[in-house]
Amino acid sequence: MPDASIIYLYGGSSLIEEQIFLPAINQVPLVPGTLYLVATPIGNMEDITLRAIRTLRECDLVAAEDTRYTGILLKRLGLVKKQISTHKFNEAKRSSEIVSRLKEGETIALVSDAGSPGISDPGQRIVEAALSADLRVESVPGACALIAALTLSGLSADEFHFCGFLPVKSGKRASRLSALLKLPGTLVLYESPYRILKLLNELIETVPNRMLVIARELTKKFEQIHRGTATEILSLYSNKKPKGEFVVLVDSANALSPEKTSDDVG
Repeated sequence: MPDASIIYLYGGSSLIEEQIFLPAINQVPLVPGTLYLVATPIGNMEDITLRAIRTLRECDLVAAEDTRYTGILLKRLGLVKKQISTHKFNEAKRSSEIVSRLKEGETIALVSDAGSPGISDPGQRIVEAALSADLRVESVPGACALIAALTLSGLSADEFHFCGFLPVKSGKRASRLSALLKLPGTLVLYESPYRILKLLNELIETVPNRMLVIARELTKKFEQIHRGTATEILSLYSNKKPKGEFVVLVDSANALSPEKTSDDVG
């Protein structure tokens, strides 16, 4: 029989107690020798899932992008776990160690500082090494800034292209951006506070009429979402310095009316 849960509802000025039946949660034990890709909060602690908490609690080892940052998360969850650092500078070296531990039957949770491992964060090399060794890899999905921003943007999600961070060097950056802006569908980028103004100016020069949505501090108390052209959004930062990492979404060229397409990227 399903588990009974007590739900409290407000009826007028009084509190009503109502019992409803929900299906029992089937907690499948962790499988020895498995690499678990665990999504962590992107801003709000409540972003984390029940499954993620259980995986972190029951795993043998946490492979963290930054053990100090993940240590804070674990402490807030009331967990004390053994950690190893796994970041972009040691990912290749760590891969062999993690594969060896998995072969010995350990369960390992791979986490980044925020969001889903491997999405503009370390993880891909370790997953590739585990799969090459015929080891089991399992996703524990959850918060992802890319998906959060896309779904609230109001832009089409039928077709979209996520390209992470643009190159830093001007030549490669310009050619990459030009190619991306010719793709159909919504374009989604990540950008740092140090280069967001540069990106907005680049978009003013190349696609001045395209609708943009930029999101920062997603799921946090002071979450900000701005919609408009690159010129309109740039004006918001005329008297203040950008802070935090940004998700930048550029509407498809197909969304423009015919009379506005002449100024679009060639």
